[in-house]
Amino acid sequence: MTSPFSGAAGTVVTLTGTGFTGATAVVFGGTPSASFTVVSPTEITTVAPTGAGAVQIAVTTPGGTSNAIGFTYTIATPAISSVTPNQGSVEGGNTVILTGTDFTGATSVRFGTVAAAFLAVSATQATAVAPAGPPGTVDGTITTPGGTSAGIPYTYVAVPVLSSVTPAQGPLVGGNSITLSGTGFTGTTSVRFGANAASSFTFVSATQLTAVVSTGGPGPVAVTVTTPGGTSTQAVPYYYLAAPVISGITAGSGPVSGGVPVTLTGANFLQTTAVRFGVNSATPYTIFSATEIRTVSPPGVAGTVPVTVTTPGGTSNGAAYVYLGAPVVAGLVPNQGPLAGGTTLTLTGVGLTYATAVLFGAVPIGFTVVSDTQLTTTAPPGVAGSVIIRVITPGGTSVGVPYTRLGPPGI
Repeated sequence: MTSPFSGAAGTVVTLTGTGFTGATAVVFGGTPSASFTVVSPTEITTVAPTGAGAVQIAVTTPGGTSNAIGFTYTIATPAISSVTPNQGSVEGGNTVILTGTDFTGATSVRFGTVAAAFLAVSATQATAVAPAGPPGTVDGTITTPGGTSAGIPYTYVAVPVLSSVTPAQGPLVGGNSITLSGTGFTGTTSVRFGANAASSFTFVSATQLTAVVSTGGPGPVAVTVTTPGGTSTQAVPYYYLAAPVISGITAGSGPVSGGVPVTLTGANFLQTTAVRFGVNSATPYTIFSATEIRTVSPPGVAGTVPVTVTTPGGTSNGAAYVYLGAPVVAGLVPNQGPLAGGTTLTLTGVGLTYATAVLFGAVPIGFTVVSDTQLTTTAPPGVAGSVIIRVITPGGTSVGVPYTRLGPPGI
């Protein structure tokens, strides 16, 4: 006898009888079972192979083939336990794996009311290509001769739309954060700058993302957002900009009070956002071209500071600018001489390097800068009496020191 007398393919069937030792085959209506076990000379368990309708089961041993006993195939209604992935683009075309039971003999797979191309891989698995569909959730079903399964949710997701990126430019090295605005960002799986994935991104809402820009450029690239609904197709550019470079500066020094016209030459000056002298901003500034900027030095403190230009591409190298305090003359040797002049004078003090003039009274005279603390000059002829000697630099004019012209002695 057999138990049970009916069932679907895959049903475990128990056969009882005699002479089962050494059984070599169990056949269901001409189809061998792929699996059977001789439990004893009087019992065999086996698994029903694929079949349909009423069939006869027979056992074969080295002693021959047994009489046959009836078994009726019943077809179970298929059941879907999962779909992977459970969402996709409204454009369709993605492959979906359906897992469940009783898929044998499947005749159709549907997403909502729309039939899909499919392949029944086994009694427990089928693959399907999702057809196009409107945004929203539909039931995925599979149909076999045993009926149609209950539906399992599959969600159609609209293709994301990217409308803007802010800011839309930055340095070649990346690392800056930008904001992406648009629609359909839920479930975002990647943000790309051209072919390069963003260093990272953060989902803010269905209409906004933030992303850290990857390395790239120079030049424009297309920014794209990918979700289960697909990849955005709008041409939204992001510009990689080379950092500015300063190659020259005129003038290179001026008073701590500022106000000196300065011209910077170099490259990549377009879109300049700041010109700085050390930590102090120079305003206003004028961008004459990609290679020239003109500005006026802001007030500062005595010493050398770097002048830099900043654009969305980064901050330039620093060009040296020297803030000069007024020079100080502390000593004069000798401090007197003949009316005929010609005496070599040595002035000592601080800040003499940038001397532009030495005044003997109101008269400018020649001079030689020896160091920041010393310069020499020659006394001109003049009338007897005291005159004031002053040193002028871009930082200002020193306090004067007296020099006395002496007439010859008389007897």
